[in-house]
Amino acid sequence: MDLRLTEEEVAFRAEVRAFLRDNLPASIREKGIAGRKLTKDDYVRWTRILADKGWAVPFWPKQWGGTGWSPVKQSIFLDETQRGNAPEAIAFGVSMVGPVIYTFGSQAQKERFLPRIVDLRDWWCQGFSEPGAGSDLASLRTSARRDGDSWVISGQKTWTTMAQYADWIFVLARTNPQAKKQEGISFFLVDMKTPGITVRPIQTIDGGHEVNEVFLDEVRAPLDALVGEENKGWDYAKFLLANERNGIARVGISKARLDRLRELAALPIYGSGPKIDDPFFRAKIAAVEVELKALEMTQMRVISNRRNDGKPDPASSVLKIKGSEIQQATTELLMEVVGPYALPYETTEDGSNEPPVGFDWSGPLAPTYFNNRKVTIYGGSNEIQRGIIAKAILGL
Repeated sequence: MDLRLTEEEVAFRAEVRAFLRDNLPASIREKGIAGRKLTKDDYVRWTRILADKGWAVPFWPKQWGGTGWSPVKQSIFLDETQRGNAPEAIAFGVSMVGPVIYTFGSQAQKERFLPRIVDLRDWWCQGFSEPGAGSDLASLRTSARRDGDSWVISGQKTWTTMAQYADWIFVLARTNPQAKKQEGISFFLVDMKTPGITVRPIQTIDGGHEVNEVFLDEVRAPLDALVGEENKGWDYAKFLLANERNGIARVGISKARLDRLRELAALPIYGSGPKIDDPFFRAKIAAVEVELKALEMTQMRVISNRRNDGKPDPASSVLKIKGSEIQQATTELLMEVVGPYALPYETTEDGSNEPPVGFDWSGPLAPTYFNNRKVTIYGGSNEIQRGIIAKAILGL
């Protein structure tokens, strides 16, 4: 595969970098560099800046606000925005439910929901995982039944990221309990203001409120809340998860962390001078850089071979595994750089009135490290991804 960029692609990379330099608000950029949590307003502000430029949903069809970029330009854009510490697009709308709606939804659903995802007038959350159905998602117990002109949905979802902000939730629910478990599931779009929905926060190990439990108690949704065909929700879920995993490698984020790592490792933190002077530490950085370059090439191959038949590419599981492992490796190296100054634990949420202990940049590193323990689990655990690779790619 020829990875050399054309003159046009080189110019496009420069255009994206210039746009980030001139338009990404400094306060948002600084939070990204420091590893601090962004607010809902931060996400909305940046999304609307991108929407004004026409770049909010670059991977979508042009009909619905997409850019028409080639796979290489899409990859360049993703890489540069991540490396430039810009907020990531809210994946639940842009990468997950949006593609499901424009691929399988009705014309009315497309016209109603897609424009409001583009400029983040509607914030979406994902109602997939349950207490007894995480990586084995097909074991979900949330049910939906027809009752007159409504669907009645009951059940519990968990690990629902940013549900406290959400206007809408897309829900997998069982509509045929007699069918094989993968064949009796349907896909619904539900207004979070509907009576019967309760959101309860879950505090994560980094001290933040990122995920939630969502309870649906006899929630009534109109018949047109159903996406596509009844009992075909598992097919739509697989399509959605493949889209999620295509962006889950987060190559640009790992590049940004390595940039930050070299910057901090060059500082005389404590004792015997800068950590970068340690040849064993430099060897660790080099090993991660080699894996990251291999991941970047694999991501390009997956994007270039993206299918248009609605079926997931099993190679996206490779991106999930290696991307998450590299993300964890970079946070481990940052912890090694900061050493004992990671001990004064500082949550990544804003609002602390306590002065920093040690360096002002050291406090968030430990919470970031602990929060990143999740990346090998969400989006389908790495154990499940290895099973997919064994079956779908290796034929075992």
